[in-house]
Amino acid sequence: MAQAANYFAWQGRLVAPNLGQRVIEVGCGIGNFTSVLLDRETVLAVDVDPACVERLRARYSNRPNLHALVGEPGTAAFADLAQWRPDSCVCLNVLEHIDNDGRALEAMASVLVPAGAIVLLVPAFQALYGPIDRNLSHCRRYSRKTLAGLAQRAGTRVEKLHYVNAVGFFGWWMNAHVFRREAQSERQIRIFDRCVVPWLSRLEAIAPPPFGQSLFAVLRKP
Repeated sequence: MAQAANYFAWQGRLVAPNLGQRVIEVGCGIGNFTSVLLDRETVLAVDVDPACVERLRARYSNRPNLHALVGEPGTAAFADLAQWRPDSCVCLNVLEHIDNDGRALEAMASVLVPAGAIVLLVPAFQALYGPIDRNLSHCRRYSRKTLAGLAQRAGTRVEKLHYVNAVGFFGWWMNAHVFRREAQSERQIRIFDRCVVPWLSRLEAIAPPPFGQSLFAVLRKP
């Protein structure tokens, strides 16, 4: 489901503790998650859309630790980020949009210092793939096995790998296979954010579920 206030805060609590002080954000968009990172020493925000990058720059124009650029993993501009000696890379709901996701993950690892971390959030379970995924230009959804395989081929070690948002699993399946929705429902998002996220986030912090709408991973470079 699309991000709303409580769900966005849940993502922040999940992701931020695994990041260092010199962070690359792959697929920054207009900077909604970037705000969580601005207490770091350096934030390198990257997106393929020049309009998004310009909006992000204007939004956080008073932040000297933020550097935004147009690019993507696998390009020369992205490779140049190694000069900043980044210690972590965060990629939230972006990897599924990239045709060659393995090459992208290798490129992320290549610019990090030794022991650097890659933090990922991706949609889970190909069985949930439906019209909304197609309209969002999702190339695929992931399982623990497929993401672990990508991590290994990229030369990284899996430090954390678990599903999140068990309730969203059922909602996405219904939208994909029963209602055949072409777009996300704003009403569903509001109900989920207000009524489900507050207790679900606390519960899953104690015991990650065996399935979920999304898959969370922390990969470590040797």
